[in-house]
Amino acid sequence: MTGMAERITSKLEEALSPQRLNVIDESHQHHGHSGWREGGETHFRVDIVSEAFVGKSRLDRHRLVNAALSQELADRVHALAIVARAPGEG
Repeated sequence: MTGMAERITSKLEEALSPQRLNVIDESHQHHGHSGWREGGETHFRVDIVSEAFVGKSRLDRHRLVNAALSQELADRVHALAIVARAPGEG
């Protein structure tokens, strides 16, 4: 894992206590595109399962993830794809 991926993982674990979490750096797929920077660590995909999402809409789940990562999103992360599910959801 890269430094930013580790930061994202740590922040989400602290904020949402996920049962499952997968953070993927997809920056290499965006080389030369908007928001890409030398060294990468700009485009990520997060797949997270957490009790914190039970009863929440997709939008509210994304807001929780974005709030936990507000510093990273304001700093280096240009794009964040999120799949957020409650336990037992497919």
